[in-house]
Amino acid sequence: MLKLRRFLKDYKKECIIGPLCKLFEAILELLVPLVMADVIDTGLGTLYGTPESAPYVLRGGGLMVLLAVLGWSSAMFTQYFASKASQGAGTRIRTALYRHINTLSHAELDRLGTPSLITRMTNDVNQVQQTIAMTIRLLTRAPFIIIGSLVMTMTISPKLSLIFLAAAVVIGVTLYLVMSRSIPIFSLMQKKLDRIGVISRENLSGARVIRAFSKQNAEKKRVDEATDELAKTAVRVSRLSALLSPVTYAAAYLAMIAILWFGGVQVNSGELRTGDIIALISYMTQILLAMVVVANLVLLMTKSSASAKRINEVFETEPSVVERRTEPIQPNTAEDVPKLEFDNVSFNYGEGDDELSGVSLRVMRGQTLGIIGGTGSGKSTLVNLIPRFYDVKDGCVKIDGADVRDYPFSQLREQIGIVPQQSVLFSGTLRDNLRMRKSDATDDELIAALKTAQAYDFVSRLPRGLDSHVEQGGRNFSGGQRQRLCIARALVGKPGLLILDDSFSALDFATDAALRRALNEDTRGATAVIVAQRVSTVRYADRIAVLHDGELVGFGTHDELISGCETYREICLSQLSAEEVGA
Repeated sequence: MLKLRRFLKDYKKECIIGPLCKLFEAILELLVPLVMADVIDTGLGTLYGTPESAPYVLRGGGLMVLLAVLGWSSAMFTQYFASKASQGAGTRIRTALYRHINTLSHAELDRLGTPSLITRMTNDVNQVQQTIAMTIRLLTRAPFIIIGSLVMTMTISPKLSLIFLAAAVVIGVTLYLVMSRSIPIFSLMQKKLDRIGVISRENLSGARVIRAFSKQNAEKKRVDEATDELAKTAVRVSRLSALLSPVTYAAAYLAMIAILWFGGVQVNSGELRTGDIIALISYMTQILLAMVVVANLVLLMTKSSASAKRINEVFETEPSVVERRTEPIQPNTAEDVPKLEFDNVSFNYGEGDDELSGVSLRVMRGQTLGIIGGTGSGKSTLVNLIPRFYDVKDGCVKIDGADVRDYPFSQLREQIGIVPQQSVLFSGTLRDNLRMRKSDATDDELIAALKTAQAYDFVSRLPRGLDSHVEQGGRNFSGGQRQRLCIARALVGKPGLLILDDSFSALDFATDAALRRALNEDTRGATAVIVAQRVSTVRYADRIAVLHDGELVGFGTHDELISGCETYREICLSQLSAEEVGA
């Protein structure tokens, strides 16, 4: 939690005034038993039966009411300051988390996992936020009440104060034992919650697949197992937590019995008055309630400690892909300089063998590069190195003669239009989605991109056209429509380098052919990189790269590869007849 205190730097006033108000309330609360004891001993004792008795009791009662009103007002101020600080800090933590997550490369995002990051930004931050509020409200008050009550009992009866001290020690030891054993279990609970998030995400996003294969019962079993594990872990920590209240109340009530017993003896001997015993019981009750508050606060801080650790884990995760410079560089746009070059590139995700090994190829400005190969050959991995979603292990990737690692992120990605393997649309309108590359794109530019992507026909038939609503993930569009919309989005702003990562897979052959023709006509001067499984998609590319197990086994035109690359020939013959291949 201490590492997150930086988010409270703009709420120093609230963090100081709030506890002071609560401290003032505690002082007033400690005065009430003294006023009550005086009313009992004087107003109902010494002055009982005299004309002064009733006014004295009323004055004492009025003073206690005044103390209560002042205490309530002070508590309301504390509540306001605590809410302001906790909500503000929680907002800042979420904002900082989101900003930091966006600096992480795909490698870190893959390691942390989307469901876990969502849980950390919601549940864990809420836990920390609640702890901040409770700390401002109670951390000062509860210890002060306990210590103040002990001091007040010492002023009334030093002998009986030993009973208070013994009860406080017993309760304190119990708190320490429960806290030390609960923290690891709360951390485990958060991991179990992450697991439920993963399974829930898979089930909700893959609901159609699950129903198609009638796997509802199997998935229900997975969910039941995950929730049962969370429940068992919660029961373990609840059993520990359940010890707090019984031990606290038992110690307090035993102390009260001892006070009544030994206090009664002292009253009979004249060492104490009746009001003193009432005051001592009141102070014991205050200690009991304060101890219960401390117990709950300890549990809350134990939970938030586990949550804060998970939040700090994200903040402490350093991105493996970082900017070397922030000022733009001057690329070499000479005709003899390749637009895109892979120079002896090797890459590894961090485990096992290299996914790419010694890949070298060059693509000139205005050319189209087709990348083909078997499943798992490294096609998507190769194109993900261009915009620096990952960094190479060895070698370098160059755009316009400059290493992509020398570009600022903004300059590098401004010149690249990317269509990812998974067609991702965001909730909002079509216009909002299409303007992601260029926020000020005109409707004419959007329509031109839609026409090139073969998407204008179905968009123009929509009742609201470009203002049509897009549901989360683009659920209200078919797979082929989503792919074409994603291609149109990448084309807006006319990027100099267009990357299409298996973006024709959901298109029929006629649309595929029409789209390739439109791209050739409308993106002249731009360099295109097309990853595909279909030979027909890359057949007419200026250069074709053939990958096999992460190695470049062929590079050239279709005719050159047919005669010189056995892997490419096998792929062609698996999809086309010998006559179509041109063998």
